[in-house]
Amino acid sequence: MKTASLILITALGLATVPQASAQQLKIGTVDMKKVFDGYYKTKDAESKINEQRNAAKKELEDRMDVAKKTLDEVKKLDDDLQNPALSKEEKDRKAKLRSDKATELQNMDREIREFQATREKQLQEQSMRMRAGIVDDIDKVVADRVKAESYNLVFDKSGPSLNGVPIVLFSMESYDFTNEVVSILNKNRNRDESSTTHPALSDASTPKPVAGSGGRREGSGRASPSPTGR
Repeated sequence: MKTASLILITALGLATVPQASAQQLKIGTVDMKKVFDGYYKTKDAESKINEQRNAAKKELEDRMDVAKKTLDEVKKLDDDLQNPALSKEEKDRKAKLRSDKATELQNMDREIREFQATREKQLQEQSMRMRAGIVDDIDKVVADRVKAESYNLVFDKSGPSLNGVPIVLFSMESYDFTNEVVSILNKNRNRDESSTTHPALSDASTPKPVAGSGGRREGSGRASPSPTGR
């Protein structure tokens, strides 16, 4: 009986400690995904990256068209070489031309693969720099809010845990200051939109040439044709 009373007293005592501590804590929540998606620089940067991706795709398609024409020429020469009525001199000439065209096609194939890999890497690096810059902007606004309002704890309620469940199972609406963060981030939108260069992309807006590509822009897209034409 005495043991049972002691357990009850201890349990009641432990129950009151978190409540007392909670009253001294100021807790806030932020939906970082909502903030990220609602920040105008996110949409602006993604739009510019998509423009560059589409331009790269168009250039890749142009390169592919040239390679396809060269492949057709190789196939036509293969057919000509099967003609028994062809003179030895003409056959030798066409065989030499076929060899040159096949070498040219192999070089195109190599350049297209380099083109795809290099441009895709550049686009990924640009996206990472853009995201890092935007997250830094968000972190600064949240930090200023935490300091101004004297928060003890702030949770991101947007993502799941490693177990696949939300990290914050429940929070009162009064704890959330997501909309305030978005409003602060977007208050300079009109001023910044007058600028012609996005700071997160300015250092990578001009594509770098690929070795052997003749200074053409890099891109990503469909697979290249066979270099041998067979």
